[in-house]
Amino acid sequence: MRLLIARCSVDYAGRLAAHLPEATRLIMVKADGCVAIHADGGAYKPLNWMNAPNTIVDNGDHWVISNPKQETLTITLHEVFSDVEQELGDDPGLQKDGVEAHLQELLAAQPAAIETGLTLVRREYPTAIGPIDLVCRDADDTVVAVEVKRRGEIDGVEQLTRYIDRLKLDSSLGEIRGVFVAQVVKPQARVLAEARGFRCVEVDYDELRGMRADELRLF
Repeated sequence: MRLLIARCSVDYAGRLAAHLPEATRLIMVKADGCVAIHADGGAYKPLNWMNAPNTIVDNGDHWVISNPKQETLTITLHEVFSDVEQELGDDPGLQKDGVEAHLQELLAAQPAAIETGLTLVRREYPTAIGPIDLVCRDADDTVVAVEVKRRGEIDGVEQLTRYIDRLKLDSSLGEIRGVFVAQVVKPQARVLAEARGFRCVEVDYDELRGMRADELRLF
């Protein structure tokens, strides 16, 4: 990973045009080619970014990042304060809390609880940016990527979007659609998911476990 702290301006050209005026920012370049520009605020979300696969051309005082969609991100470096590269190595991935991990296991064992006719291809399906919770095929043999969360929020929808973008790089998979599964899907997440063509499914954890209705629930 390369971390650059610099006074920079950023211009994006693609589906629309966007400009970040000159300011001091953190520029993050990951080993897979992902580039993200961060301000000192706003939690983890970058001001602008370009997902892999990318081509990065370093012209000294400015970088030009482009992707197969003909989008470009031009970062003009006015002053560089720090430029550090560090090999991070393999990451073991996110260790999910007990309920979320168990929910994923239950759905892998009974994918029809998500959708009638769904069959499991693989749990923790590997991609270059992390494993997809479940990859299935539906009754029409279409590939279905499933992201499982305890609480369905916007972050989970964004995660599913990135995973599907990775799967689409494999032309042998054909058409791919997404399903966002959670015990509760927040309204904003539902709106975003549906806008991106994903189905939202709410599941009952206790029902999946076969718990009797009169037993104490975890939540």
